[in-house]
Amino acid sequence: MNRIIFFLVLFFLSFGTVISQDKQVEKIRLLFIFDGSNSMNAQWEKSSKIKIAKRLLTQTLDSLKFIDNIEVALRMYGHQTRISPGKQDCSDTKLEVPFSAEKENYDKIKSKIRGLEPKGTTPIARSLEYAADDFPECDNCRNVIILITDGIEACDEDPCAVALALRQKGIKLKPFIIGVGLDTSYLDQFNCVGEFLSAETEDSFKSVLSFVISQALSNTTTQVKLFNIKGFSKETDVTMSFYNTKNNKLLYNYMHTMNRNGVPDTLSLDPLYTYKMVVHTLPEVVVDSIKLIPAKHNIIKANCPQGNLHLRVQGSNSQFTGINSIVRKKESHQTLNVQNMNTSQKYLVGFYDIEVLTLPRLYFENVKINQSRTSEITIPQFGTVSISKGAGACAIFQIKEGQNIWVCDLNYSASTNPINLLPGNYKLSYRFGRSTSTAHTIVKTFKITSGYQENITL
Repeated sequence: MNRIIFFLVLFFLSFGTVISQDKQVEKIRLLFIFDGSNSMNAQWEKSSKIKIAKRLLTQTLDSLKFIDNIEVALRMYGHQTRISPGKQDCSDTKLEVPFSAEKENYDKIKSKIRGLEPKGTTPIARSLEYAADDFPECDNCRNVIILITDGIEACDEDPCAVALALRQKGIKLKPFIIGVGLDTSYLDQFNCVGEFLSAETEDSFKSVLSFVISQALSNTTTQVKLFNIKGFSKETDVTMSFYNTKNNKLLYNYMHTMNRNGVPDTLSLDPLYTYKMVVHTLPEVVVDSIKLIPAKHNIIKANCPQGNLHLRVQGSNSQFTGINSIVRKKESHQTLNVQNMNTSQKYLVGFYDIEVLTLPRLYFENVKINQSRTSEITIPQFGTVSISKGAGACAIFQIKEGQNIWVCDLNYSASTNPINLLPGNYKLSYRFGRSTSTAHTIVKTFKITSGYQENITL
């Protein structure tokens, strides 16, 4: 298979509550289904898919080993029969390590994973079908299947049909699909089973795996609703940081996302902590002292109405103008953001002061940002002056309403570097360095026009 694809599908086979009616703690059973097909030997980043997947799953098992009330098991497929041209073994799936309450099960699974040599094909549907029988009867268990594979179904069977059959038996699904370089034509094959998550690198694969494991271990769920000015939870695409209120330690970092139904995606946060949530809008929005109710669906609310500010240089379409602007909240001296000209940026609804770092400076006060609208500021395109001079003191002034408005001083040493100036009338004041008389001051006036260069020799 010439595409590198990782799918991680998480199936919740049954749901209980964290605490049952008789106060017994629910047992969580994780069945890992691991891909041993030949395509897992393919190169990915600086290693191979199989080496990376082995390492990450081993690290995951090590992190789970000392958590109470968790049992683990391992099913593999594509690892017993070597694939050959025109021939594949679609029954190549086996429960290698059954569930056990003994901690030794973790070491047994790691040993099986270390000894795995990818050989065969990819019977996903059949592995899922058989896996439903891998869980012994239990009255107070949450049973989870985590399937890790590098490809789509290869045996002309339908994982979606298996998923439907499991639902008809009363088995509930909540899948996650992680794709690396996934062709969007494959998405239709998984719409029936899951939410698509992209893993472009090994680090992102590790992050998503950790996220899915956290969801498997907790049935406390959380939605973050970011409200606009009309009170609708429509704001999104901003990073959220969750801190432990007690010690201000960063615990989670998520990009706010709307799911395919257009509602905020569900997160899994540990209910043991009290949180401070920082929504990294401009400016930031902070919600403190957040307490989650265990085994419930929690909603965190924040008012984050946003609009756009577009800064534009007239006659220029390039984003790399070399001109930055300082954006501050109205009547505040603190820099909120440095925004490049010819770019757009979201800000919270309100009023802002903007300083454009041209020569001379341009100031725009009380710029209003409106909900879901774009406020645009346009400045004229600069012109250029090239000054050839000997060593000596030299300054440029803008002539405005009969006044000399200082623009900049030039380097004392000889200089011919071009200087970009806004269109307008200017004056240059210069005295040769070896001169000791004020009377030797040279004054020259010049005009700058957008897009043109003025050459001056002193």
